[in-house]
Amino acid sequence: MSQTAASSAPEIALGEPAFWMQPFESIEAGFAALRRTQGLTFHREFEVPFLPPGPGYWAVVRHADVLEVSRDAERFCSGRGTQISDMPEAFNEFFGSMINQDDPRHARLRRIVSSGFTPRMLKRVEADVERVAAQVIGAVAPRGECDFVTDLAAELPLRIICNLMGIPESQTRFVFDRTNVILGAGDPEYVAQIENVPAALLGAGAELAALVQDLGRQRMRQPTEDLTSALVHAELDGERLSDAELGSFFVLLVVAGNETTRNAISHGMRALCEHPAQRALWQKDFDALAPTAVEEIVRFATPVLHFRRTATRDTELAGQPIRAGDKLVLWYVSANRDESVFTDPHRFDIRRSPNEHVGFGGPGPHHCLGAHLARREITVMFRELFRRLPDLEITGPPQMLASNFIHGIKHMPCAFTPGGARPA
Repeated sequence: MSQTAASSAPEIALGEPAFWMQPFESIEAGFAALRRTQGLTFHREFEVPFLPPGPGYWAVVRHADVLEVSRDAERFCSGRGTQISDMPEAFNEFFGSMINQDDPRHARLRRIVSSGFTPRMLKRVEADVERVAAQVIGAVAPRGECDFVTDLAAELPLRIICNLMGIPESQTRFVFDRTNVILGAGDPEYVAQIENVPAALLGAGAELAALVQDLGRQRMRQPTEDLTSALVHAELDGERLSDAELGSFFVLLVVAGNETTRNAISHGMRALCEHPAQRALWQKDFDALAPTAVEEIVRFATPVLHFRRTATRDTELAGQPIRAGDKLVLWYVSANRDESVFTDPHRFDIRRSPNEHVGFGGPGPHHCLGAHLARREITVMFRELFRRLPDLEITGPPQMLASNFIHGIKHMPCAFTPGGARPA
């Protein structure tokens, strides 16, 4: 079957901005209809003013199909880009790091980076998460109200990553602002004019890369105990990270690690406030329920809505013939609501088990390298919130990020008893 003959599901136009401006319940209903459609559906791409029109893509919306594509990196590659649009090669190299690479380049870079996460380093980071979470919550506790996203959810992962890399605290706001530009480029709050997006993206990325490259040169001369030191001194078969690789890895780490974790925490708090029985259940027995609660938060939030793969040869998926060069977009947001896998998938259930979500991407070589750290941060943040601000409530509707890539909350007001509970 050709693309033109395939079902295009015109009533569910994933490539139209209007689809993404709907309430999220309507977006979920659209994906549910696509899951019921036999085979795959073909969709037009977003029109991006600074890029030529794209050829369109196959929407991979069912859980089993997302797993199949994720596992088979030989048939469905990442090296031609993981964004829906075909970005210039410099963008893929700069902003994707190992996400936009295939083996053997991907395996080499991942092994070098993984070698920096020694048991000693991981133990230090875990202790740092406890300390920073207490500091972040302690700073807002006297106020009785704050913006949950910018004052709480964003602060923890941002500071953890900066501490991990050895970036001084004076630079954390600089890093936060640049990551907002990179992942919020389609939102007027971060980039006012769409025609300014390329320059804004490249500028923000270049500034982040320059920051860590300068730090890397310092650490080559005077190593410390941070990850930057470990990365610049790590060797694999006599090879080290180049300056460009260090810069692009940091852009990936700080953007992915900051944005995804803060949105999981923000969506999680919102869900707990909207489901008080679930919140009371977790507060009553935190440690016993934390493992399943964290997985459910990630599934429910699905901070990254999609990633793309490209067919390397003529093949077939879900009974649909796929041609070499065709794009396939893995809609994690849909797979995490697949009725054939999750019982009552729209229900928030902190005891859900099993919970084979794809909130950290599907299985295979590109599964999220920072999943363990993200789980740790979410767990510690909610333990500290329940302990210090047990009556925190969301007091207004969240302001959502204008994006079809990140399921983001920009701002969300909350209130609690000033001073919070007395620290134990």
